[in-house]
Amino acid sequence: MSLNVFWFIPTHGDSRYLGTSRGARHINYDYLKQVAVAADTQGYDGVLLPTGRSCEDAWVVASSLIGATKNLKFLVAIRPGLSSPGLSLRMASTFDRLSNGRLLVNVVTGGDQGELEADGVFADHTERYEITDEFLRVWRAALSGEGGDKGYDFSGKHIKVKGAKTLYPPVQKPYPPLYFGGSSGPAHELAAEQVDVYLTWGEPPAAVAEKIADMRARAAKYGRTLRFGIRLHVIVRETNEAAWKAADELISHLDDEVIAKAQASFAKMDSVGQQRMAALHGGKRDKLEVSPNLWAGVGLVRGGAGTALVGDPETVAERMHEYAALGIDTFILSGYPHLEESYRFAELVFPLIGKAVPGAGESTSITGPFGEIMANNIVPISRPSPSQQAQGKLQSQS
Repeated sequence: MSLNVFWFIPTHGDSRYLGTSRGARHINYDYLKQVAVAADTQGYDGVLLPTGRSCEDAWVVASSLIGATKNLKFLVAIRPGLSSPGLSLRMASTFDRLSNGRLLVNVVTGGDQGELEADGVFADHTERYEITDEFLRVWRAALSGEGGDKGYDFSGKHIKVKGAKTLYPPVQKPYPPLYFGGSSGPAHELAAEQVDVYLTWGEPPAAVAEKIADMRARAAKYGRTLRFGIRLHVIVRETNEAAWKAADELISHLDDEVIAKAQASFAKMDSVGQQRMAALHGGKRDKLEVSPNLWAGVGLVRGGAGTALVGDPETVAERMHEYAALGIDTFILSGYPHLEESYRFAELVFPLIGKAVPGAGESTSITGPFGEIMANNIVPISRPSPSQQAQGKLQSQS
């Protein structure tokens, strides 16, 4: 299976340590551009931009990065209930046209009641999925050209439109692919009928397999098939010992009071996915490895995706292949800090998962040395990296 690997644009902040200002990065356009360009040049397939009041606006940031990148796709959120279907579809169509087909759409219903009410949305969990369902019916139909010149008419419980259409259709047909994540029954049913890629946060493989089986059965009822993706953090180092040390260091300045406050905030949310993330660790540090090499330490204070794959390149690649065997074809990854870790992951793991190594195939036409020249004229000795050595072993075994 060919794997799609995405990185993450940290519009809500970045740091070397969680829960402290120590090692924090100043988030501005220059830094976000650095991360995006790094992901683009390293060969990542796309980037996810988070959404919510804790983040810089995803559409504004993504739009600003179109010209700075060449091949990178942008997974950007639409928020049913916060914007009308008509406004949202025009934004999506415009972005897709200006980027020449590099838009992917992340459908986010929302799970933080306080945040939603601050934005003017007072619908409960059930109503939010009803709104999302109606929103997507209009969004998909209008971008697909249903209704012809007269446009698409719809009258639902929450949304009503007359003559919805776009005069500037998107590059991708019938519309940019829809991604969606949700763990409740209504979320699964919505995804089965209307989206293209179902996303899960990084739960243990058995739990992910259960989700995928349920989604496939639901989609089959509508005569549809889905693709699947997973959202994870990664902590990869050249040895397992170094990787676990890095995981410990990431939360080394995190105190129990901050953890308690974060967990109390998460407990107020009605997101089933967030509840499942919190249940993996229970807010405690003592049992954070919830499955082999799956570490829940990030979720002590971070909402949403709270688990990381931890290990050397071979181990992380093996765990990714375990998820791929379940049906996952898209991995949306991140690591702290996001700039350096984007390079580290690509250099160490890409060769083991079938991704093109940056610069591969160019060495025959480049006469200069690779690495820093020493003492003005000593060229670095060419030696394979640990991941290249492992790749060689795999090839010899096959």
